[in-house]
Amino acid sequence: MALHRIKLLQPAFIGISSCLVLVLVFFASNSYAQVNPSNIELKIRNIDGVVAVVNTGVVTRKEIDDRIASLQKQGSTGGKKLPEGEELRKQVLENLILEKIQIQEADQTGLAVSNKDLNKIIEDIAVRNKLSLADFRQAIIKTGISFERYSELLREDVLKSRLREREVDSQIKISDAEIDNFIVEQMQRRGTDTGAARASGPEEIAVAQIFIPVEEGAGPSAQADARKKAESILKEARGDADFMQLGAQANKENSKIKFQDLGYRTQDRLPQIFVETVRNLGPGQVASSVIRSPAGFHVLKVMDRRSSGSGARAASNANPLDTTPQNMMVTQTLARHILIRQRQGLQDADVERRLLRYRDQIRAKTADFDSLAKKFSEDGSAQNGGVLGWMGPGDLVPPFEIAMNRLQIGEVSDPVKTEFGWHLIQVMERRDAQLTVEKQREFARAAIRERKFEQAYQDWLRQLRDTATVKILNVDEQYR
Repeated sequence: MALHRIKLLQPAFIGISSCLVLVLVFFASNSYAQVNPSNIELKIRNIDGVVAVVNTGVVTRKEIDDRIASLQKQGSTGGKKLPEGEELRKQVLENLILEKIQIQEADQTGLAVSNKDLNKIIEDIAVRNKLSLADFRQAIIKTGISFERYSELLREDVLKSRLREREVDSQIKISDAEIDNFIVEQMQRRGTDTGAARASGPEEIAVAQIFIPVEEGAGPSAQADARKKAESILKEARGDADFMQLGAQANKENSKIKFQDLGYRTQDRLPQIFVETVRNLGPGQVASSVIRSPAGFHVLKVMDRRSSGSGARAASNANPLDTTPQNMMVTQTLARHILIRQRQGLQDADVERRLLRYRDQIRAKTADFDSLAKKFSEDGSAQNGGVLGWMGPGDLVPPFEIAMNRLQIGEVSDPVKTEFGWHLIQVMERRDAQLTVEKQREFARAAIRERKFEQAYQDWLRQLRDTATVKILNVDEQYR
């Protein structure tokens, strides 16, 4: 789909192969083998080794310890080790429980990954890492894991991915009427703006946000906690509390929570989900509900609205409320980035310092963005110098798009964090382009699907978890 979000929004197991280390880390840290049902009774008798019984399987202390050891090994790569503690063990246990449930569900519904399919996937990964199969096998063994074990972990990841595609992706239905309504809303909004702008220019909206991030791969419990915090902030914001002071207080309590006044922006320079949320809000009004984006939860407030005084960009001779399909003008940005992916144990402060060093080198012209991206970026765009191509409104995750839209042509950003990691962004060029009716429908379908998918996926995980029989043994009360 031409206008579907770029690779920044599609982190799939097949695509994580820009470097060998990332491939190995991803698969080594996200799957552990399911217990053989024939050994369950014997394992349960060995109570000291079992932390949880999950339907017909178990989670053992060794699995938890192995997972933590794997995470700590990744952390040492970034120069830091993960802190030990009850919270880490609880998160690891919950992730293992969810993995067991998904593998069991896949087995029960007849899903399988044949040896032929698995071998083809392994060959593809080796090719993406520019290695022969024999060299790739040796590289796996050097990490301390047998190739057979790696293959089984990979098989489980593929199985979970196929289960999700069947149970979630395939169940998301988007009707032509939904697409039509989405486009009509867009045209009415743009048409109204154009009509008002004929004398005074397009409207600009000053929006402020308080952002509660959700780490990539966070379990249902962590996501529920983040939503609860966001809704608590929203409740206060809708009262008499000063919005920016409220954000500052939340940041003081938890430095990961961010708050910012985005300043005056035309609608085409705001993330689409922001535009939809504040569309009917007047100055000083707070959004009625929390926004969920792939990066986390957002609480929004309209600080002000004004006319920019410039000519309307989306000129049209049509009536402002005319909803007849027509091409629309949008501002597209050509940008490039350097991405350092998130992974357990890699401290934010270390990544920020690293990207600030790259930024300073680019500004001092002792290094160029293209070569740094090719050498250090952990994204598929690295081979192209980090160039992402022409992107329109809503094509990128909100934190990235917001930061990109604030840059002048040629300017390099400070480090920007999204759910995918930390980015250094440079705007190369901007242009006005027509969005054809056909492209509008593609964009609408992608936007609607994304909006529906996150909720559907979380609902599905909760349903699996709620219908499973999970017993946390008393011997491990600290994991509750």
